[in-house]
Amino acid sequence: MGLKIYQVDAFTDKKFHGNPAAVCVLPEPVNEEWMQQLASEMNLSETAFLVKNQDGFNLRWFTPLLEVDLCGHATLASAHILWQIGLLAPNEQARFYTRSGLLTAKLNNDLIELNFPATPETQTPPPDGLEEALGVKAKYIGKTKFDYILELDSPEIVKSLTPDFTRLRKLPVRGIIVTSQSDSNSFDFISRFFAPGSGIDEDPVTGSAHCALAPFWSKRLSKNTFTAYQASARGGTLWIKLDKDRVYLSGKAITVLQGELL
Repeated sequence: MGLKIYQVDAFTDKKFHGNPAAVCVLPEPVNEEWMQQLASEMNLSETAFLVKNQDGFNLRWFTPLLEVDLCGHATLASAHILWQIGLLAPNEQARFYTRSGLLTAKLNNDLIELNFPATPETQTPPPDGLEEALGVKAKYIGKTKFDYILELDSPEIVKSLTPDFTRLRKLPVRGIIVTSQSDSNSFDFISRFFAPGSGIDEDPVTGSAHCALAPFWSKRLSKNTFTAYQASARGGTLWIKLDKDRVYLSGKAITVLQGELL
C-alpha cells in the first residue's frame, strides 16, 4: 500500500469552494526536500505533513516553493482528516506541535475551532511599490511579523483589485492582506490575501491572516467576535473570537479526494 494523501476544502462545506489543502499523515519523519517536492507536485497553497508523537502530532506546512511558519486552513484540514480517518475520536482535541508553538483544534458542533496566536500589526510606511502594485491608495498600512495589512475604503475596492503580482513578488514579506469593513449584515469585515513571493498569487481563504485581522478590527469595531468573509474567487467564511493574545478561528471542511502515492 502506498502513502495516502487527502485533499480537503477548508473554511467551507461545499466542494470546490474555500481553500484546498493536501494532508499527508506520515508513519515517520522524512526529510524536508521530499516534503517540498511533494508540496510542489500537489501545487496547492499548502500541503500539511503530520507525524504522530506522544502528545499529538508534529505538523509542518509547505507551499509549492517553501515551508511556512503558520497556516490556518491546512491545520483545519489536518484536524478534519484525523477525525475522519479515526486517528482521533470526535471528542478528542487535536494537538499540533509546529513552528508557531502548540496549536489545538476541537469539534464544536459542525464547526472546527482552531486556537492560534494573535499576530497584531504596527503602523508602518509602505515599502516602495506596494500601493502601485495593488493599484490603490490605502487608508492605513501596518505590518505583522508575517505580512503587510492594508485597510481600504470599501469592500468594492477590495473585491475589484487586480494586483501586479510580478511587482508584489519582489517584496520581502510572506504576503499582503487587504481588508475593509463589510457593507453586508452577514459579515463584519472582508479581506483578500496575496502571497506571490511564497508561490501563491492569491490564497482563497487564509486562516493565519485572520490572526492579524482579529486584533486589527477589534480596535476599530470595539468588539471581540466576528464573522468574516475572504472575498477570493472561491470564497470562504470564518467565525472568529479574539481572547487576549489568542485567536479562535472556526470553520467547516469537506474532503474532496483521496489519493495514494505510488
